[in-house]
Amino acid sequence: MTVERPDITTEDPDMILHGPESDVVPNAHQAGNPRRILVIKLSAFGDFILSIRSFQAIRAHHPNADITLLTTKPYVRLAEASGCFNSVVLDTRPKIFEIPALLKLRKNLQSRKFDRVYDLQRNERTKLYYRLFPLKKPEWVGNVRGCSHYYEKPENGIYHISVREKTQLETAGITNIKLPDLSFITADLSELHLPRNYAMLVPGGAPHRPEKRWPVEEYSRLADHLTHLGITPIIIGTEAERDECDSIKTNCPAALNLCGKTSLEQIAVIARNAQLAVGNDTGPMHLIAAAGCSVIVLFSSASDPNKISPIGPDVQIIQEDDLQDLSLEKVTAALPAINLG
Repeated sequence: MTVERPDITTEDPDMILHGPESDVVPNAHQAGNPRRILVIKLSAFGDFILSIRSFQAIRAHHPNADITLLTTKPYVRLAEASGCFNSVVLDTRPKIFEIPALLKLRKNLQSRKFDRVYDLQRNERTKLYYRLFPLKKPEWVGNVRGCSHYYEKPENGIYHISVREKTQLETAGITNIKLPDLSFITADLSELHLPRNYAMLVPGGAPHRPEKRWPVEEYSRLADHLTHLGITPIIIGTEAERDECDSIKTNCPAALNLCGKTSLEQIAVIARNAQLAVGNDTGPMHLIAAAGCSVIVLFSSASDPNKISPIGPDVQIIQEDDLQDLSLEKVTAALPAINLG
C-alpha cells in the first residue's frame, strides 16, 4: 500500500504539565530568557537529521544564547557546521557502572552552569543525566518527572517523532518550527565526476534488518529503467553494502557506483541536484529528503512510517508488508516528473 505521511505541522494531543511538580529553582536568567542552554541529541543518524529543524528552531528562539550540544562522535561535524551551537560536547555514553566517566561528564556539564536543557533524546540515559545535575536543577524541557517543562507521550495513538518533538518544544514556547534547512552543508564533488542528470539509489540498510531491504535485483531493474529515461543512476552506500551496490553496477553498467566514496556532507550536496532518489528505510534517506530532493522511501511491515520517516519538501512513502512482493511497476509509477533541461 501507499502510505500518507503524517502531518508534521499538526499538534498532537499530548499531556503537558508545566510548573507545579517542578523541582527547579529558577535563577535570574531562567524567566524566559536563558543565557546558557544545553541541547541533548545522541541517537541514530536518521533521528539526528530529523532533529535538525528543532536545533534551528531553538537557535532562532534564543538568538543570543550560548548553546551547547551534547552528542556522539558521528554527528559532531554536522553539528559544528550547522551554526546552531556555540560548542559541541562529546558524549561517550558511559555505562552506569563506569563511575569515573560519569563523574567526568557531570563535572563538565555542571561547570557550564546551564540555565535550560532541551532533552531531545528523551530516554533512560538522559533521565540519568538530569540526576547528574545538583539539587538546584536547570530548567529541563523533557520527559523527566519533576522537570520544569514536562512532556508526556500519549498512551494511545501513533505520532511521528517530529510531531512529538514539536509538541515538546511548544512547552517551552517554541512554535515556529519549519522544515530543516541544510544549506549550511557544503562539500567538494569535483572528484566524483557527476553526470548532468542523475537519480540516487540507496539499496542498503542495517545489516541485521534484511527485511527492510527491497531486493537488489529490483534496484537493478529500476536502474535500467532510469537509464532509458535519460537519467544516470548513482548508487550510494557504505562498504558494508558493497555487495548490493556492486551487483547493481554489474547489472546496469551505465550506473555510477559511489559505494564507500561519499561523506555525509557529499551525500547532502549530491541530493540537492538529483532528479530524485529511491531507497530503503535507512539513515541516508533522511539526509537526502531533508536536503530537498524528491524521494521515494520503501517500507516493509518491519517499521512504521507513521512513527519515523524522512521529512522534506517532497517525500513519498510506499509500504509493502514484504518488500519481496513490491513490484518495479509500483515504484516507477510513483516517480516524479523528470525535467532533463
